Parts: sequence; structure tokens; C-alpha cells
Amino acid sequence: MIDLHKQKGENEEQFIWRLGREKDAGTLDLSWEEITDIINKEFRDDDSEYRNESAYRKPYQQAKRFYEAGVFKDLTTEKYIEVLRMEQIEMKKERQKFRDEKLEYNSWMREHSRDELIAEHICEAIGNLPQLEIPTVIPYQPQKKAGVLLLADSHYGAELKIMGLFGETLNEYSPEIFEARMWELLSKVVAIVEKEGLNELSVYDLGDNIDGLLRVSQLMKLRYGVIESTVKYGRFITEWLNELTKYVRVKYQMVKDSNHNQLRLLGQPKNTFKNENVSTIIKEKIMDRLGNNPNFAFIQNPTGLIYENILGYNILGIHGETKNFSQVIKDFSYMYKERIDILIAGHKHHQASENVGIGADIVAAPSIIGVDDYSMDLHKTSDPGATLFVIEESEGKNIEYNIKLKN
Repeated sequence: MIDLHKQKGENEEQFIWRLGREKDAGTLDLSWEEITDIINKEFRDDDSEYRNESAYRKPYQQAKRFYEAGVFKDLTTEKYIEVLRMEQIEMKKERQKFRDEKLEYNSWMREHSRDELIAEHICEAIGNLPQLEIPTVIPYQPQKKAGVLLLADSHYGAELKIMGLFGETLNEYSPEIFEARMWELLSKVVAIVEKEGLNELSVYDLGDNIDGLLRVSQLMKLRYGVIESTVKYGRFITEWLNELTKYVRVKYQMVKDSNHNQLRLLGQPKNTFKNENVSTIIKEKIMDRLGNNPNFAFIQNPTGLIYENILGYNILGIHGETKNFSQVIKDFSYMYKERIDILIAGHKHHQASENVGIGADIVAAPSIIGVDDYSMDLHKTSDPGATLFVIEESEGKNIEYNIKLKN
């Protein structure tokens, strides 16, 4: 009669070995699943700690293989049992590694699913917006000059007031102020379009459309959450662009990735899910609501950057998270095997233009939000505004308008 209980002084490895040898000898007519139940009950106080049959069967089989190969013939029983114990430790390590990987995967799935849920809510909320009025067709007229309008860093949803040394207000911002500034901008852009006689205007959106939620401290200055901010911004910008197309043909591009547009959950590091951002939602809504507008074209570059050749001059647009724009021109020219004549960027909340070589220009756009805590920390303050420049055939970027908007 085989004793199926732990004997006095018998440890777990010895117990596994004894039952395994009895099974192989044919004197124990039990499956490994049944043996596993016996081992768990003998050595585990809580069924939450129970292991599956491979946790016992595999170490036994590995030890048996060494035993039959004669590896243990010169070993004492204690050393032999120690080898079996080491095999089991290795199995425990593998199980722990699997559990850790499973936890990491489940965490990823939770975060990813939550991002997808946010996107679904946004699409559903925007889906019921009314149709836009289709403007009168503006016939295309080939010209020897074209306009480029740079929009950057709207941070829609933010509310703030920046004070000066004597208690004066340096800048105040809210969703209502954003809309007022954008309508002021439209009026000034239309005046420039008419002054320059432009038939077509390239509008480049350099990112950070909404303020998003990168860190807990931002909760203090947000009126809306991510979903509501995206819905309201999407509605406004499509109406604004539609109004602009009543005066000029518009070619619109936007950078795919910018830090505030990412669907970054609290505590989630930057670029964890780089492709999950509200820019995708805004893009789809612009294409949907303006798809029937004969004066509007949405241009999408496969890199997620802005790129256009205007009258023979290559323009590249990035959000602007870099310290050395001159190096960016060199790097991208090398990467894409294409000369970059004009690099445009946002992010800094500060307007600047610089010639960095023969026929190479850098244009940093100001922000719609204007001075905020970020730009104050950088000591790079600038009036809220936008930049519009004109490219002329054989001359390149020739005229630049730095459009200031009311604080």
C-alpha cells in the first residue's frame, strides 16, 4: 500500500520524486492531474496557492532524465534531492516571469481599451454636428506667388490669467477668448489675402490643438475634459475653415503628433501610445465636414509631418519639440533625400524667423494661447498670434506677416 501522505521528514521535492517513481513503476495508478491534487493538499494551505500539474510533472521528468543518464549515480540522496529542488526553483522563476508578463499585458489592454473608448465617445459626440454651408466655387488660377498661414498651440479648453510685476494682466485665456482671437485672425488673414491678391492659401496646423491632460496640475486650468474639448474644438475649427474658404482656396495640413494632443492618461509617460491622439479625431472631422467644400483640400503626408512643395520650394512642418532647428533641417534633408528650404514649427509659443544658410529659412510660429506658464518658464514670451508668409516664384519666402492678436 503506497502512502499518499507526506512522510515524517519528507520535503516537497522528495514527495514528488517518490510518487513519480511509483507511477513510472506502475504501482501508482494515478494521472499527473490526480497526483497534483495530492501534492497541493499536502503542501499548500490555501487553494489560491495551488499549482497546475506541469509545475510538478516537468521538474520530475527533468530530474528523471538526468537520473537515467547516470548523472546522479555518484550523488548522495541529499544532493540528488537538491538537484530536483533547483529544477523546481527554475520552474517557479518561469511561472513568475509569465505572471509578470501577463500583468503587463493586461495593464496595456486596460489603458489601450480606455483610449479607444475615449475616441469612440468623441466620434459619437461630433457625429451629430450640423452640415456646413457650401461656399461659392473659387476657380483655381495659376499664380507666381502663394500664401502660407501657420496656426499653432491653441490649447483649447485651458483657462488662465498671467499677471505682471504691478498686478497688470499680461495674458488671459479661455475658450471664449480663443474663439474671439480666431475670428480676429480670420479678418486679418482675409485682408492680407486681398492685399496680396492670393488665390490659394496653405494653412498648416502645427499641433497642440487642445490642452489635453498631461499631468494632475493641469486639472486646475481646464474647463473641459479631453472629450468635450475635442468635440468643441472640432466643431469650431471646421466652421472657421469653412468661413475662410469663402474668400480663398484652402489647402490644409496638420502634424499628426504633438504632446498635448496625445491621449495620455494620468501618470502615463509621453509616447506610450504615440498613435493614440485626438489629432486623428480632429482630422477625420475636418475631412468629413469639409469634404464637399469645393474650395477646400485636406493634404495628409504619410510621415505625419507637414510637407509641401510650393512654386519649387520644399516646406517641412513639425510640432517643434527640438532645441536645434538647424540640425533638424540637415537631419530631415538627409533622411528623406530632399532639400528642405523652409522649416516651420510651433511648440515654443514664441515667434521667430531665421535664415540659416543660402535659401534655408526657419519660421517658428507664435501661439494662439499666448503667454502661459510654459512660455514664462522658458523666458520666451510672445503676443498671441499667427504667421502668414508669401512665397514667390524664383524668390522663395519673400514677405512675412506676424499677425498679433488681442491679449
